[in-house]
Amino acid sequence: MSIFVAEFIGTLLLILLGNGVVANVLLTRSKGFHSGWMVISAGWGFAVVVAVYVTGWISGGHLNPAITLGLSIAGKSPWHLVPYYLSGQMLGAISGSALVYLAYYSHWKPTSDANQKLLCFCTNPAIRATPWNFVTEMIGTAVLVLGVLGIINIHNGVSNGFGPYAIGILVFSIGLSLGGPTGYAINPARDLGPRIAHALLPIAGKGPSEWGYAWVPVIAPLVGACLGTWIYLKFIVNMLPLVGGGNTP
Repeated sequence: MSIFVAEFIGTLLLILLGNGVVANVLLTRSKGFHSGWMVISAGWGFAVVVAVYVTGWISGGHLNPAITLGLSIAGKSPWHLVPYYLSGQMLGAISGSALVYLAYYSHWKPTSDANQKLLCFCTNPAIRATPWNFVTEMIGTAVLVLGVLGIINIHNGVSNGFGPYAIGILVFSIGLSLGGPTGYAINPARDLGPRIAHALLPIAGKGPSEWGYAWVPVIAPLVGACLGTWIYLKFIVNMLPLVGGGNTP
């Protein structure tokens, strides 16, 4: 149960701080109103750092079903623990979104744009083109998983202590470079959990939860995780004997 609790708390913190920065930028009369994409990308990167530091020493700080899938495929996390990871991540994401709702309670009613409110919970593409939205999320998650596997590779020597910072920089970079088309969910729990919260919470003036799009930020990151892990195992790990690193990934 320690895995479940750690992933619950870690994902709660991730969503509270991540969606919190989105609410700060998008909701009317917030102090951060209209401060821009740079602030949102930085806020998500910092959210990852904090969440991984708090609970990563217990569960590894997956906080993301795509990361759990990638690490399991790579042999770095046992398959039998996957249900504990996924349940903790989903419930943590829903709970973190509920806390964002409470923290910004006074700002939902003054905000007239229902889509801006939705974006404080889950993602919605800038241009609805489902196949290409899928590709964007797949590429972004492949980069995420490939980057995480590289960061935690023992041959880099950065995973202890500095590792969460490096992963936060990775998420910040993905947001700046690849986040524009879809809002870069790159995490099924990060999108689906808050979308459920949006549907359930009594948010003043909220619109639809856009369930027709909801499958994209769930399925595409899982496909991207498989792709990123395959690239890492097929090309990166296979280079280790050439550089005298043995077969340890």
